[in-house]
Amino acid sequence: MDNFVVSARKYRPQTFDTVVGQHAITSTLKNAIRNNHLAQAFLFCGSRGVGKTSTARILAKTLNCFNRTENIEACDQCESCKSFNEGSSLNVYELDAASNNSVDDIRSLIDQVRIAPQLGSHKVYIIDEVHMLSTAAFNAFLKTLEEPPKHAIFILATTEKHKIIPTILSRCQIFDFNRIKVKDIANHLSKIAVNENITADPDALHLIAQKADGALRDSLSIFDQIVSFSGNNLTYQAVLDNLNILDYDYYFKATGFANEANIPGALLLFNEIMDKGFDGHQFIVGLAEHYRNLLVCKDPQTKELLEVGETIQQKYIEQSKETDTHTILRSLHVLNKTDVDYKSSKNQRLLVELALMQLCSLKEELEKKKA
Repeated sequence: MDNFVVSARKYRPQTFDTVVGQHAITSTLKNAIRNNHLAQAFLFCGSRGVGKTSTARILAKTLNCFNRTENIEACDQCESCKSFNEGSSLNVYELDAASNNSVDDIRSLIDQVRIAPQLGSHKVYIIDEVHMLSTAAFNAFLKTLEEPPKHAIFILATTEKHKIIPTILSRCQIFDFNRIKVKDIANHLSKIAVNENITADPDALHLIAQKADGALRDSLSIFDQIVSFSGNNLTYQAVLDNLNILDYDYYFKATGFANEANIPGALLLFNEIMDKGFDGHQFIVGLAEHYRNLLVCKDPQTKELLEVGETIQQKYIEQSKETDTHTILRSLHVLNKTDVDYKSSKNQRLLVELALMQLCSLKEELEKKKA
């Protein structure tokens, strides 16, 4: 039986061009290598799963490649690249600062820094979760970071830049990694689905990308989970069932009832949502996001801010035509207040029901004012 390799490892970027959603950073690093203008200390900052450690490894591999391509990518054929791919390269040293955060761990690293590389031109030291180092360890590291040997390059990676002492920050070239856009994640998942011979609904991939909240690694973990659940046919419904997400249809129906001033319909819909085990707060937050999306659809210039699949985007455009801007803004005000009051409320269900009744009454109030 073949060993299963999770997608996050199997499709980990191996070249600068395969890093998703960080084009500005990868272009800068490639230009620095091309022009021989590379700093000796880098700080890669950003939330989880955005490519910090992957980019650090690619940089280490490319620096020591003997036959770099014209596009400044590693060749994958030379001795240095092969040893890196096999995990046996002596030129790359990785330290997890979360579990190796003492002065002794840093002193051990400093002792290794003095030794020149046996193969290639640089020794690269990648320190992950660097914010976990103790203050004493940071201070022990300062002098080496300021005046490292010519062959040494340090790449520090962190999710919490504010925890790093200013004296370390001042010695590093800082790169802030973006949260990856929903569209970029969905496109990447689509390519993986093709490679794995999986039929995937585009709306399902968009939903996975949204749930990942800007982290590509999270999206790949969710993707694997749903493929295990549904087999080689990844549908929108399978994602909803597996991740226990409220379907967009509920929000479209709730807005439809509000536009029709149909209070009984709105209350029965909310009762159905509660019966399915969903949280009232989750519904209110999702409905507020829905109204925000309707507002975004009102102008062609802001339509690009809508991070959903094409089918659902068309539904938003149609419903935004049926809902006037003033009603949307008033609805957002009601929902925002409900969101703020939810945790302190003694009767949370009644609070949500009152909000729905207010939404259903807005159109009538507006017409009375006009009259």
